[in-house]
Amino acid sequence: MAVRAVVIEADGGSRGNPGPAGYGAVVRDPSTGEVLAERAESIGTATNNVAEYRGLIAGLEAAAELGAAEVDARMDSKLVVEQMCGRWQIKHPGLRPLAARAAALVDRFESVRFSWIPRERNRHADALANAAMDTAAGRPSRSAAGSAGGEPPRAVAGADSPGRAQAREVAARAATRSTGTDPATAKASWEPRPSFTATRLILVRHGETEWTVQHRYAGRADVPLSESGQAQARATATRVAALAPSVAAVLSSPLSRCTATAEAIAAALGDLPVRPQDDWIECDFGDWDGHTFAEVRDRWPGELDAWLASTRVAPPGGESFTEVGQRVDRAMVALREAYPGETVVVVSHVSPIKLALRDALAAGDALLHRLYLDAAGISVLDMWPDGGVAVRSVNDTAHLPVR
Repeated sequence: MAVRAVVIEADGGSRGNPGPAGYGAVVRDPSTGEVLAERAESIGTATNNVAEYRGLIAGLEAAAELGAAEVDARMDSKLVVEQMCGRWQIKHPGLRPLAARAAALVDRFESVRFSWIPRERNRHADALANAAMDTAAGRPSRSAAGSAGGEPPRAVAGADSPGRAQAREVAARAATRSTGTDPATAKASWEPRPSFTATRLILVRHGETEWTVQHRYAGRADVPLSESGQAQARATATRVAALAPSVAAVLSSPLSRCTATAEAIAAALGDLPVRPQDDWIECDFGDWDGHTFAEVRDRWPGELDAWLASTRVAPPGGESFTEVGQRVDRAMVALREAYPGETVVVVSHVSPIKLALRDALAAGDALLHRLYLDAAGISVLDMWPDGGVAVRSVNDTAHLPVR
């Protein structure tokens, strides 16, 4: 029987870390506390964190089998909760494929909320995990009910405190903006909106660098514009001035390839000041910075697969797209509030621009790997106070010479 919403309580552990390991997961009806499904398995020798992720995955799989649309996932593993929410980097390479697998399952539901609960409120899943660890260790298995101190509790684990609940909210995608509206959920309408009430955002990718031509990951490395990139910046400035003769502000990533492009545009608009904004900086690609895709595939094959599979996974030592999306959301909110009804130019990088367009188009994460943005390409979108969004152009390169 399909259910609309469920609560997942999951746990995992090992005796030795690494050592004999197992996991447990319980799926409950959120209204009655009725146990709808249980999952438990011994997984041989593994670490606590691996077992905890396996417990989460088992719980999500069980919820999917029940046909649930909304999931409240509760664990006493702060690490797993924070990593699944995108607030902590997944530094251990052995956890990245598991996080990617969990993230793929999350995408099957309409909504998933992660929250931390104390171990004493996770007794049923903990008991299942301990029984599985006994099996992995070759010991007589205690019953889940007995090791939990009697019959497994039927009440749903209590809600987090308001402060903790707010801190644990999944910010992975579609975060509600401060206006109270979200492009993905704003009421659809064909009714024309007066263009003068919209905030128009002209998104410009910086001009070409040597790394652009060599197809190298360029995250926080401050790679300057090449000679060709400088020419592209000048051409882009002319195009932007034609598109928007009246501009309230020119914002830019603080990296020089962006500020140089922004300065050319600002000069063409009447010597406006360029205002660097940290939230528009490129994704931090960590250890991959300066490497080509082929080099990354050769040296970090597992990490690359996990990164391609989930926006919650970061490159080694880097930043996930989920984290980039959170600061782009923050930047968009600030822009709406500071420049209502005006035109703003933002010079940024591939990742922040793609994430802004993904949200404006109410698209999925697959867009990030299918949308191509040229150096010095221009995208334009309008944002209305009621949450309405119109994407007017994407990756306009008509102002650049054909190659």
